[in-house]
Amino acid sequence: MTKAEFVEKLFTKANLASKSQAETVLESTIDTITEALMDGDSVVFTGFGSFKVVERAARKGRNPRTGDEIEIAATKVVKFTPGKTLKEVVK
Repeated sequence: MTKAEFVEKLFTKANLASKSQAETVLESTIDTITEALMDGDSVVFTGFGSFKVVERAARKGRNPRTGDEIEIAATKVVKFTPGKTLKEVVK
């Protein structure tokens, strides 16, 4: 599903006045989640799932072309964990 398709569904299901209003709602939601994750908070939607930032430790890897060992730096990544309800619906 593309962003445009998602906005269309949001517009229809939420019975909003316009598609631009639906896009504003989507953009605001994404911005709010992004800001919370940047601040180190987790975002939890009960039944749907949770977003949180986790630290990935530094590790050694291999360059697939040359086979040389390389050092992969530590980094932070966003992790999504699906909730119970979402897991059951997808099965």
